[in-house]
Amino acid sequence: MAHRITAVVKGSPAYRAGIRAGDELLSIGGETIIDFIDYQALTAPGRLTVKTRKGEYHIKKAEYADLGLEFSTGMMSGVRMCCNKCMFCFVDQLPCYARESLRVKDDDWRMSLMMGNYVTMTNVSDRELERIVRRHVSPLYISVHCMDPELRVKLMGTPRARRLPEQLRKLAEGGVHFHCQAVLCPNLNDGAQLERTISELTDLYPAAQSLALVPVGLTGHREGLSSLRKYRPEEARAVLEIAEKWRKTCLEKFGTRFVFPSDEFYLAANAELPDDEAYEDYAQIDDGVGMLRLYDTEYREAWEERIAPVPAEAQMETKIRPLIACGISAAPFFESLLQRRPIPGADIRVKAIVNHFFGPEVTVSGLITGKDLVEQTRDVDCTHVLISECTLRPEDSVFLDDMSLEQVQTALGRPVIPVGRKGGDIIETVFKLMEEQ
Repeated sequence: MAHRITAVVKGSPAYRAGIRAGDELLSIGGETIIDFIDYQALTAPGRLTVKTRKGEYHIKKAEYADLGLEFSTGMMSGVRMCCNKCMFCFVDQLPCYARESLRVKDDDWRMSLMMGNYVTMTNVSDRELERIVRRHVSPLYISVHCMDPELRVKLMGTPRARRLPEQLRKLAEGGVHFHCQAVLCPNLNDGAQLERTISELTDLYPAAQSLALVPVGLTGHREGLSSLRKYRPEEARAVLEIAEKWRKTCLEKFGTRFVFPSDEFYLAANAELPDDEAYEDYAQIDDGVGMLRLYDTEYREAWEERIAPVPAEAQMETKIRPLIACGISAAPFFESLLQRRPIPGADIRVKAIVNHFFGPEVTVSGLITGKDLVEQTRDVDCTHVLISECTLRPEDSVFLDDMSLEQVQTALGRPVIPVGRKGGDIIETVFKLMEEQ
């Protein structure tokens, strides 16, 4: 397999050896290169034999130093796509008017390694699994969902899904670590099936590092799809009871709680969030596990540092009236946060945005669209609208419905301010807005 070299960093080991842009990489150390994973592993040693179309180069460099070659894509190959037909696939639930880029279904274990994306492993062949072990790829993030092979086939719509228990055992035997995820559906893979999943995964500890439990996400666009529903409060509490039982067992046995229900389960159950220490190192935070608790902790620390020391008589009168626009599930959290620790000089209100784009069943802040934001905050008396930065595409500040931040601000006639994800960011943002008045 040949890879065209698009650039060679001047002064790099490859450049000093005489390799130039336009040549094609054929092998390193006698091994062909499939992708960037191979390239990284094979260029780590201090002495290399690099073969290209134009010749063979013997290179000496510092161990792990960058060789200096650049290619047309960072992965050095195309992204591997999903072969599943999952009952709960979010992409299948997109409205017909959603942008096409949202419909891309990737399922690439290399992106799992590099970016923490969850993958199902259904498109990983035995040969590829051996390569993962040989390259000692860790940690991976794997969508397990359940450990019953036949139920996993039913949930994921492909016979390839039944191979996962065997794949996980091979990864564990090869010393590869992985974090797991289970998207739970009422009366399908919870209850006794969840008990089995946790039991079999803990048998793989420490290769299996943790398990996140996430309730199924449903939009209002499920015509022709499997019949699924949201968790009722008592059902969510039953999941938390199973999780808590295993968390206690695992903490005593392994020194880690291992099982981590997402914030959505606590909200659905009307249950209090665990304390900060219960999330340990927040390894599953990108899966919505502990996000609210960490935000609360960071907000409290920032508040105690910047606001608490200031005497009440020295605190300023109201200067601005910001509105926090967030998803329905997060609104009570923000209201409680601000009631317990208000920010002097700012009369802050919270507005829960109903998601008409995806459907009212979608209650998270990250999926708020520009149109919904405009329609539901246009008549609210406020000086600024504060939104989470995760509602916008980072490269061009565009919402999921293709409205730009600028278009939303023009429609509302007031500033719309993206706020960072850390708890202290909202305090810093509000103070900065007050300073600008």
